[in-house]
Amino acid sequence: MVKNWIKRALIWSKTLRLAAQFRARGVAILMYHSVMENPAIEANTLGGIIHSTDTFRAQMELVAGGYNPVGLDEALRFVRGEQDLPRRSVVVTFDDGYADNYEVAATVLEQVGIPAVFYVAVDCVEHAKLPWPGRLRHAFYSTKKKSRGEQNGSVWPLDNFERKNRAFLKACDDCCKFAGKIQEEFVARIEHELDVEPPCHSKRLMMNWDQVRGLVAKGHTVGSHTMTHPNMAYVDEHELYREFSESKRRLEQVLNSPIVHFSYPCPALSPHWVEHTVKVSREVGYQTAVTSNLGLAKKGDNPLCLRRALPTRDVEGLHWNLECTFAGRST
Repeated sequence: MVKNWIKRALIWSKTLRLAAQFRARGVAILMYHSVMENPAIEANTLGGIIHSTDTFRAQMELVAGGYNPVGLDEALRFVRGEQDLPRRSVVVTFDDGYADNYEVAATVLEQVGIPAVFYVAVDCVEHAKLPWPGRLRHAFYSTKKKSRGEQNGSVWPLDNFERKNRAFLKACDDCCKFAGKIQEEFVARIEHELDVEPPCHSKRLMMNWDQVRGLVAKGHTVGSHTMTHPNMAYVDEHELYREFSESKRRLEQVLNSPIVHFSYPCPALSPHWVEHTVKVSREVGYQTAVTSNLGLAKKGDNPLCLRRALPTRDVEGLHWNLECTFAGRST
């Protein structure tokens, strides 16, 4: 309670805003995933990456009223030193490609007048299936099995939520290193071992191509979030190029326009990008890539490894995070 009161006092006294005046100007790139009326319904698939519709609307009203929403192309020109931007500029982004991005979030964004960037995991949209973290979460949290054994002899108890969660996180550490067919085989094997089918409603959770096109028609930007959502710092060279280039090619084919923006998945393990992935993204033809590293995107930064900011679970939390980010303080 005292900590929250202090935060409110710092915000409303504009102490942090004053501190930001003495910092280098930058853009806060917010990272969202999903917006639903009732997030609890998908607790066993998407987990904590969902914002309620009411919370998202209130957060976007805060951004529209207290900050300066800009597009990613403007942010790119700013980072390159080609264009100036007003202080407290904010870019709104979404990862993965969930259907609610089009059905819910885009409506709210239109009402408040904010452009956004939607990064699509192409294989998940193409085949109407959840990104693998959602499938693994569903498998571990829904199973009736009491344990899971690994090939190395390790046994992971599954008799309560905490133990299921530990086993799930370990499986994520393993799975994030895989892409494409090997990744799919890994997830399917765990689903079989745990005697759990993929979520029967998963097809309706992902956007279809008409909805992706609809985002562009509404004035938003679409970028790549890879083909199959691996940790790009861990996949082999062949899969690295495929995840970068094939997702770009497929999106360009569907949208009939260049795709120059990329978002790194951060499903498990660290780091989720390295200098080599930056080099490959440039070779493939991307102009920006956003990461899950926290902070502002500043003039002179490499646009192929831009920092982002977290939106938090409520409006006050977002307000605090943004003020701290612009002031150069840790949240």
